[in-house]
Amino acid sequence: MADDDVDQDAMADDWAAAMAEQADVDEAMAHAVSFDELKSETLKQAPGSPDLDVILDIPVSISMEVGRTSITIRNLLQLNQGSVIELDRLAGEPLDVLVNGTLIAHGEVVVVNEKFGIRMTDVISPAERIKKLR
Repeated sequence: MADDDVDQDAMADDWAAAMAEQADVDEAMAHAVSFDELKSETLKQAPGSPDLDVILDIPVSISMEVGRTSITIRNLLQLNQGSVIELDRLAGEPLDVLVNGTLIAHGEVVVVNEKFGIRMTDVISPAERIKKLR
């Protein structure tokens, strides 16, 4: 039984030494890190920061959604000119603005130079968009 106590004491000493060594490393790392004053120029030129210019010319699809509904294939095949499909939105409700299928805003239809447009009435924050992805 004395050997078990000696083994446990030795193991406890080893763990204590390992934990102390890790604490020393963590403390050294904490003191080694320093932060420069944040300036807009520093943020743009910071090494390792993403270069957004690379993605600015990538095309995305923007669509406006008036509403949605589900119908059976039988009813879909019966549609013809003049058919009316009831949607899940009320008249006057804002449209959804989707970028590559992701909701980014709500808006209302406007006419500009005899063409339809959309006025953004509520833009979804990036934090909210990330929450919806999860």
